[in-house]
Amino acid sequence: MVNLEASAPARTESAALATPAAPRAPRDLGQVLRYLVVGGWNTAFGYGVFAGLTYLFTDHIPYPYMAANALGSVIAITVAFFGYKLFVFKTEGNYLREYLRVYVVYGASSLLSLALLPLFVALVHLAVANEGAVPYIAQAFTTPLVVLISFVGHQRFSFKP
Repeated sequence: MVNLEASAPARTESAALATPAAPRAPRDLGQVLRYLVVGGWNTAFGYGVFAGLTYLFTDHIPYPYMAANALGSVIAITVAFFGYKLFVFKTEGNYLREYLRVYVVYGASSLLSLALLPLFVALVHLAVANEGAVPYIAQAFTTPLVVLISFVGHQRFSFKP
C-alpha cells in the first residue's frame, strides 16, 4: 500500500517550483495615477514650451524648432523632476542625485527626440502643405516615444531607492 500523505508534500513543493509566479500588481495605485497626472501635465507643458519657443525663434535663427527642442527639454526636465519628486514618488533628500538621474532618463529620451525630429519634419513636410505647422506636427509624433522611454527609466532608475 502506498502512503499518499508522505508523498503529497513532495508533489506540492515540486508543483510550487514549477508554477510561474503571478505578475506583481502595482504596489501603490495612487502613485501610478499621480505619475500619469504629472506625466500628462509635463508632456503638455513641455510641448507648450517647445511651441512657444519655436514661435519666438522663427525668423530669428536657423532651424528654430531644433533650438526650441533643446532649450525646452532643459526647462521641461526640471519641472518634471520637481513634480515626480514632490508629488509622485515623495522621496526625501537626494535632490542632486535624483535630479541627475531624471536628467539622464529625460536627456536620453530628449536626445532621441532631437535625433528623430529632422526625420519627422521631412516626413510631415511631404504630407502637410502648411509649412509653418510642420515642426509642431513632427514634434507631436516624437512625444509618445519620449513618454514611453521616460516612464520605464523613471520607474527603474531615477527614483529607485
